[in-house]
Amino acid sequence: MTASDDSQRDLIAALDFHVAAGVDLMLDEHPHDRFSEVEAPAHPAAPTPEPEIAAPPPRRELPQRGETPAPARTYGQSAAARPGEAAGDARARAKDVNSLEELEALLAGFDGCPLKFTAKNLVFADGNPAAKLMFIGEAPGADEDRIGKPFMGRSGKLLDRMMAAIGLDRTTAYVTNIVPWRPPGNRNPTPQEVAICKPFIERQIELADPDLIVCLGSPSTQAITGTRDGILKARGRFYPYRVGDREIRALATLHPAYLLRQPLQKRLAWRDFRTLRAALDGKV
Repeated sequence: MTASDDSQRDLIAALDFHVAAGVDLMLDEHPHDRFSEVEAPAHPAAPTPEPEIAAPPPRRELPQRGETPAPARTYGQSAAARPGEAAGDARARAKDVNSLEELEALLAGFDGCPLKFTAKNLVFADGNPAAKLMFIGEAPGADEDRIGKPFMGRSGKLLDRMMAAIGLDRTTAYVTNIVPWRPPGNRNPTPQEVAICKPFIERQIELADPDLIVCLGSPSTQAITGTRDGILKARGRFYPYRVGDREIRALATLHPAYLLRQPLQKRLAWRDFRTLRAALDGKV
């Protein structure tokens, strides 16, 4: 592996980041402040001289074989790092925190996930961290990104109604996501983004120490349980999740956002929540 290979990978990573952020078109070599430009009058009194054409910027020469390329420009401390390196950095940092407050502060200063630079706010958690039930979704949406708390939009209101149907609310449950920053356009987080953030949700589970976990949707279920099954096959089943010598049961079910798109599937989610209620009552 040569230095030019590393440079090419950095450039590809930077391009991938800009495409994910919605920057997919370049209009000029340099940025312009269009708001500061004055519109020309519709019928000028006299012809104005043509502006001088600026000389094009010097062409950037590629490094020759054997030369060390200049370091790539990055966003934050490690946004251009490879996903494996960023995930390793996340794991090393997460294991040293001793409280949920420390973990939230750590995430606020972590630059290893590119999603941080397209999101407005860190969306860490909501509800009661001392509760014995923990709901884990996939990633924040637009409302969550604006408010800074998970499940605040239409899907959050549906989740609240689903919890209320079995006698729960956010004072008796802890709510979070596997990825704490909103992906652009509300898309699903990529496997690389999940891998980078996974050490943080694993440490969050350890610190919250629930008795039961509910995985909302396929990305959450696959990240937490390790299953490759789709959510319609995985739902309604308990999976073991180990924290040290302790085993926590994780129940897979449908995400409220999916239920808003497919209302007929609410009957399946209702079955899962009845199973959850029975588990909380010690009957399953």
